[in-house]
Amino acid sequence: MRMKIEVFEDAGAVARAAADFIAAEARSGVAARGRFTMAVSGGRTPWLMLRALADEDVPWAGVQVVQVDERVAPDGDPDRNLTHLRESLLARVPLRSDQVHAMPVEATDLEAATRAYADELRAAAGEPSVLDLVLLGLGPDGHTASLVPGDPSLEVTGADVALAGPYQGRRRMTLTFPVLDRARHVLWVVTGAEKAGMLRRLLDGDRAIPAGRVRRDRALVLADRGAAGR
Repeated sequence: MRMKIEVFEDAGAVARAAADFIAAEARSGVAARGRFTMAVSGGRTPWLMLRALADEDVPWAGVQVVQVDERVAPDGDPDRNLTHLRESLLARVPLRSDQVHAMPVEATDLEAATRAYADELRAAAGEPSVLDLVLLGLGPDGHTASLVPGDPSLEVTGADVALAGPYQGRRRMTLTFPVLDRARHVLWVVTGAEKAGMLRRLLDGDRAIPAGRVRRDRALVLADRGAAGR
């Protein structure tokens, strides 16, 4: 089954289209279920998308925000996705602190922290946790979330949250394939010519790359011309 893809001129247009899609899903989810739980990733285009989302018509009172992954780093560190999430979205919209679920990467016992975050997901998204929308990016090495090639977290099937080993100088906490695959919608945001080869493999369902193992039938890819290649 080939994934759905829409191609836009540049990263800014991708970000705006993603914001529009998420806002529409949020309105639909809150109307149907009284809440909308979205999992957000880091990256330049997702941060542009979050800024655009702040200007959309979103029923924020019914929205819960969780993290797809996070680097183990101090609060406020520029490596933290949470730092950019605060700047791009949280400072711009009326979300209460109890609507935002940050991964507890500052904990002393990180293994216990992953279990605590799985509990927090269940409180926000039910048992088992079903996220309404997951925003994913694609790395030039085929990783998504912090599910990177060769990492043991790729094989986790009995937990929704796992610790990944060091990658680009930081350990990571990440959502796992089981919870990603239960999501009602998976929205891929892929920009940049350096992603073109991996995007082709993602679209072809190449399970040799981590991104290719994410469930496909609920997925939409928004890409710019650079990433879409030919």
